[in-house]
Amino acid sequence: MRTYSLLDLSPITDDGDARRALLNSRDLAQNAEAWGYKRFWMAEHHNMAGVASAATAVALGFIASGTEHIRVAAGGVMLPNHAPLVIAEQFGTLASLYPDRVDLGLGRAPGTDGSTMMALRRDPRHAADQFPEDVRELLHYFEPQKPGQRVMAVPGVGLEVPIWLLGSSLYSAQLAAALGLPFAFASHFAPQMLGQALRLYRENFEPSAYLERPYAAAGINVFAADSDERGRYLMTSLEQQFIALRRGRPGPLQPPVEDMDTVASLSERQQVQQALAETAVGSRDTVAAWIDRFLERNPVDELIVTGPIHDHAARLESFHIAADILRERADG
Repeated sequence: MRTYSLLDLSPITDDGDARRALLNSRDLAQNAEAWGYKRFWMAEHHNMAGVASAATAVALGFIASGTEHIRVAAGGVMLPNHAPLVIAEQFGTLASLYPDRVDLGLGRAPGTDGSTMMALRRDPRHAADQFPEDVRELLHYFEPQKPGQRVMAVPGVGLEVPIWLLGSSLYSAQLAAALGLPFAFASHFAPQMLGQALRLYRENFEPSAYLERPYAAAGINVFAADSDERGRYLMTSLEQQFIALRRGRPGPLQPPVEDMDTVASLSERQQVQQALAETAVGSRDTVAAWIDRFLERNPVDELIVTGPIHDHAARLESFHIAADILRERADG
């Protein structure tokens, strides 16, 4: 592992609002910068009462304005929801304001339901099918201007903003390999194909003008605290969030509970355990041992740490503990 970064969905808690969530995210980013995280990722989710990062480019601009050198990254923008030119202009603007600090990760899933996609004026029947062509179009907008080029992203043209492909299946791994782009796997919520996707990406990678050799990242959840019991307690907020989503009733991030048996059925808890299998929970020593096992199984170039925690101070503590562990393993 060469480096480590942080994914934050700017969680809106049951006792807070979007403003508080975004202010907390900027505070987290400022601390993450001091703790050695290389990138601060934020993701696009629409119609989600517990996520404040829907306008991802705007949120990243707020983060960048309050930090000095940490890279700000979309992890990611759901490209089927947008015209590539608009995304090129948004991230071209960010790259103009914060040079050499912006990364653009792209996802193929809409990140929302069909009704919300229609509200975004995108047709869910066709948008995902156009993903490879849309990625190529977006790459084109960041290249230097060509003679006779009639449509340009301004700002954007010539800025060569780094583009990543993100995914939770084999599709984006194959496309990232074919295009010679960096790849990040969403193993923090969809771990089943992680090993297969990383192998497929590395074995089929084609060097490109964007990247000479494969560069792979993977996401994990971390709930680190002063004891194993405290870590497990903090994780129950995320478990409740997953269960609410599967019930079709997503809402703000709830406070942790002592006993998940009071919240969900056995089958629901088993489904959540499968989805969140790549999660380090507990004291510093417990989390460190778990991360070592993960990196032995999955020798990624970059580890992306996430973990929505209801209490902001506890969230800072968890990411701080993770940074201390990962700093020792960077370049290892």
